[in-house]
Amino acid sequence: MVIIRANPKRFFPLLCSILILILIILAIIPGYVLPYYTSLLISIFLYIVLTVSWGTFCGPTGYISLASAAFLGIGMYVTALLGEEFPLPLVVLFGGLASFLFALLVGSASLRIRGIFFAMFTFGLGEFLRHLVSWWEVSIIGRVGRWVISADYITIYYTMLIILVMTLLTSYTIRHSRFGLALRSIGEEEEAADHIGININAVKIITFAITSFWIGATGAIIATQWGYVRPDIAFDMFYSFMPTLMALFGGIGIMYGWILGAAVFTVIAELLLTEFPYYYMLIFGIVIVSVLLFFPSGLAGAIQKWRKGGLVE
Repeated sequence: MVIIRANPKRFFPLLCSILILILIILAIIPGYVLPYYTSLLISIFLYIVLTVSWGTFCGPTGYISLASAAFLGIGMYVTALLGEEFPLPLVVLFGGLASFLFALLVGSASLRIRGIFFAMFTFGLGEFLRHLVSWWEVSIIGRVGRWVISADYITIYYTMLIILVMTLLTSYTIRHSRFGLALRSIGEEEEAADHIGININAVKIITFAITSFWIGATGAIIATQWGYVRPDIAFDMFYSFMPTLMALFGGIGIMYGWILGAAVFTVIAELLLTEFPYYYMLIFGIVIVSVLLFFPSGLAGAIQKWRKGGLVE
């Protein structure tokens, strides 16, 4: 019995070719499918960005962040405030920068705490912003919610595709750099990482802020699809819990697991919501529990086990 072992370097050019082909297909697909499927792809891009951004920081460190909704909402409100004053590319950039700066600020204050306390802090962050913006709009402006400039779905699609590619490149670069090694060291033993000279606070804060940039940029462009934002929509905690579930669903320690988990999760959710609107959450819950019960390492972990079992006599 012979075990087939593949040389990763041998397949790297093939992998790059496959990725380029996928990118080309995604670039031309809006011209060949119905708008519904283009909108579905936009949703998939949205959740991949959220999940990969979440996984890049939380995966190696073990910190559980529930702040995605806060950064997404900041991006949306940047569009609501500046959408009529600047061109759309600048608005998207400003949305990312606003989330980046806010993440630097809160990261400096919160990333010294760990475990459940960090998760509670980041959860409270989104709720704090939601209530703060609600109070501001009711008490100061006198109305709740804002109209947002609209963009056509093709513009939104290609902007989201660019953000998706940049998010994946950012995540890959971080994971294969000294930052990635430092993040893994922090996740394995934070005190030991500190003792060997890693500036753990700086590494955590910078990575947290960088990954938040793309979430904010996503919020800025997605707001143009909705045309109207309110605090309860922009800062909906649904967008904080979903990346965590999607990462677990796909495989929390593997980058392609985050992509797979977000894409499959979004498609399943769309199908269930369309076909079984009254039993959607019940069936959805059963699917999630089943995957986590029978495949605790996620879909990517199940694929890896299947590949390792590939024996040829």
